[in-house]
Amino acid sequence: MSESMDHNKIVVLTGAGVSAESGLPTFRDMNGLWNRYSITEVASPEAWESNPQLVLDFYNERRKTAVAASPNAAHQAIAELEKKYDVVVITQNVDDLHERGGSSNVIHVHGELVKARSTTDPSLIYEIGGNEIKLGDVCEKGSQLRPHIVWFGEAIQNYELSAKHIKNAGKVLVIGTSLTVYPAAGLLNEAHYHAEKILVSLDIEDKPYGFRWIKGTAVDHVPQIVNCWLEGKKVT
Repeated sequence: MSESMDHNKIVVLTGAGVSAESGLPTFRDMNGLWNRYSITEVASPEAWESNPQLVLDFYNERRKTAVAASPNAAHQAIAELEKKYDVVVITQNVDDLHERGGSSNVIHVHGELVKARSTTDPSLIYEIGGNEIKLGDVCEKGSQLRPHIVWFGEAIQNYELSAKHIKNAGKVLVIGTSLTVYPAAGLLNEAHYHAEKILVSLDIEDKPYGFRWIKGTAVDHVPQIVNCWLEGKKVT
């Protein structure tokens, strides 16, 4: 590969599994959110057009739950890597647990619950914290605010930026994803051939080429991996 590798750079890609251990429900587990709602009802542009109140209720509930949750040992361990490495966290999660866990460089590819944006001008994005979005809440141009979330059928955010970071990382750590959500899962194809590549997850569709799969939870395994790297060791 022509891309040079930065041995001091770690890219961490996280999915719902890391937040599940902070008590946030995932979409696809047995108690997942999709057992209560269909995708077409709450997470698509068509849902927003047909029943914006239901969509707002759904995300207001998710936001309340996420804001009440606390970062777990995996979030905190990831932040510890910054003591020695240049760390970029790329997350499919829409909560802010990485930021609250101490990570300073977090890229969200599926949006953020703690933000709202204009329905007519996607560049108008507002920090709302744990507050609800209500019908009648408008942007400075007078358009209804919507959740700053990538819905099914919409393009993910920050893909090119994420790919740029993963291409030259000396270490790539993937946590809590079954690698079924594309195009985000496709980012792993950008990892450098010679990078140390580790995947921590309870289950996966197919092990990506060159990755070592550690089957288990983030809280059980990520702190140990981080300790190895902080000590300058390969994970054994």
